[in-house]
Amino acid sequence: MTQQRYTITTALPYANGPLHLGHVAGVYIPADIYVRYLRAKNEDVVFIGGTDEHGVPITIKAKNEGVTPQQVVDKYHKIIGDSLKQLGITLDVFSKTTSKQHYKTASDLFKKLEGEGAFTEQVTEQYYDEANNQFLADRYITGTCPHCANEKAYGDQCEKCGSTLNATDLINPKSALSGNKPVLKKTKHWFLPLDKYEPWLKQWILEEHKDWKTNVYGQCKSWLESGLQPRAITRDLDWGIPVPVEGGEGKVLYVWFDAPIGYISFTQELLANDTTRKWEDYWKKDGNSKLIHFIGKDNIVFHCIIFPSMLKLFGDYILPDNVPANEFLNLEGEKFSTSQNWAVWLHEFLADFPDKTDVLRYTLCSNMPETKDADFTWKDFQAKNNNELAANLGNFVNRAFVLTHKFFEGKIPAPSTLEEIDKNTLAQAKEFNAKISDSIDKYRFREALSELMKLSNLGNKYLADTEPWKIKDNAQRVGTILRIALEIAGKISVLGLPFLPETTTKMATWLGISNTQWSEADKDILLTDGFTIAPAQLLFSKIEDDVIAAQLEKLKASREQAQQAKTSAVPQKENVTFDEFSKMDIRVGTIIEAEKVAKTAKLLKLKIDTGIDQRTVVSGIAEHYKPEDIIGKQVTILVNLAPRNIKGIESQGMILMAENSKGELAFVSPVKEIDNGGGVR
Repeated sequence: MTQQRYTITTALPYANGPLHLGHVAGVYIPADIYVRYLRAKNEDVVFIGGTDEHGVPITIKAKNEGVTPQQVVDKYHKIIGDSLKQLGITLDVFSKTTSKQHYKTASDLFKKLEGEGAFTEQVTEQYYDEANNQFLADRYITGTCPHCANEKAYGDQCEKCGSTLNATDLINPKSALSGNKPVLKKTKHWFLPLDKYEPWLKQWILEEHKDWKTNVYGQCKSWLESGLQPRAITRDLDWGIPVPVEGGEGKVLYVWFDAPIGYISFTQELLANDTTRKWEDYWKKDGNSKLIHFIGKDNIVFHCIIFPSMLKLFGDYILPDNVPANEFLNLEGEKFSTSQNWAVWLHEFLADFPDKTDVLRYTLCSNMPETKDADFTWKDFQAKNNNELAANLGNFVNRAFVLTHKFFEGKIPAPSTLEEIDKNTLAQAKEFNAKISDSIDKYRFREALSELMKLSNLGNKYLADTEPWKIKDNAQRVGTILRIALEIAGKISVLGLPFLPETTTKMATWLGISNTQWSEADKDILLTDGFTIAPAQLLFSKIEDDVIAAQLEKLKASREQAQQAKTSAVPQKENVTFDEFSKMDIRVGTIIEAEKVAKTAKLLKLKIDTGIDQRTVVSGIAEHYKPEDIIGKQVTILVNLAPRNIKGIESQGMILMAENSKGELAFVSPVKEIDNGGGVR
């Protein structure tokens, strides 16, 4: 039979912003622990990740920043990828859904299913923004949630109560583009008829996968018992993979059809030039591979119901063996909120704590939201470092190393006759391989980490009970005690690799362990007699109170800044018609004279060459610009504004200015020199 393989995927984050610690705890830390464990057992595994670059959040971000969607995704793909690498997440590939290979794979699979009649075509009514002449994607529609009355629910989901919605479910819907109430307009789309696959899904999930995590199984059961409906897999958008069949003009593949196919296309990219392995080995049934998705709870339905239905339709593809989805991680007792900037961003953490990656991995694993929501606090991060890693694991390793150098010049002593306490300690230490393995196999990563720390506790207790420093004249006995302590440290360096890779790699090097395969931890004797270990070094440095206080202040300040920016934003004014807008004559002009208006603090009297004449304009910019600094400055001016008398001066137009959340003004000017009188369109 073909060797067992593993296909491990991580949820694809939208490339519209950096990762925060909630993403890391829910997806990447558990996935990396599991993959490192499999590799240590010499299993054949591919570890797949990347960014989802076609979601509507991408287009919203691009619109807000005044850039293209491609510029947005390129920026955040790099930030996310670099951060994961620095955290020690050992992905075999980190690709993107805008890659050529992904476009080809997704298009080919869509055409295959469309050609086989797997889809239905339906004409439905969808919300349309008449002011912008376009259909609205779900995320461009906001309104009141019919379930919890949240007035800021999106057209696909209410982020307050978690309900999945259709845009037409919203009460008082509004377009996020214009602020107007959208109208319903007919459009044609392709649908995946999930209702046809409901009997099969019930059998496959509810009968064959009762061993899935209760939160995953329960959510699937609820969906299936509520009855599945056909789901649209195309959208009226211009950002995404074009629908590759006749009649698909102006439409793209829906992100939740396109994105999970990325797992396949990324594997194809990874193995494109591999002469020993094929991508089919990890995705087709005859490859004998187990497919495991690591995701957050908000993605359960897509990975347990929609994507499996697609895989079954594709033909001889494997189906998920498990989907160990986690719940959510909160921050200081509150939900992470990107809009409120209530988040600890991974790239910022790594910049502030470049030597604390293992401490973060440890903290997030020990607080992992495996069965219910959990909480990250800065005080707990400090306590985990100081009281557990430094005072327990670090203290044990340091004592064993210090004593070995003190009594044996750093050379690993050979053991002599074992006493009962030695035999019992070695027997207990040997049990941890099976305990930690069993926990990881069941996706109980918190439990596995707890067992690792119990092994460290065992080492600390053994040294405390035997007190080798009190019997320094009995070299043989001291040597035996220190050898057993060092053997425990060796086991920790092997079994701790999935959790604390940087720390345990150091330990293994210091102890002269060259083979860190999982089975090594089962040996009674792991170390080499006479090997000179490294000088004693601290594995973990203490984190002081002022460091934590600074992070809490930073978190508070970032939210206050976000709230200030939000509250200071100027509400959109009422819409104007195109004809009304066309009446405004805005041109480029140059300031040729400037002086303060007497007895005023804010007003400047400007003479502007508009290309058609030289005219006087009074502008309230004196608190932001000195008259002598703006002579020769090109500006934009509304030239057909009716004259106004301001402080006895006839003002013949209006300078266009931009204002930020702090009330600071800046000229709206051309980025390159334009002839005076040039029109602004």
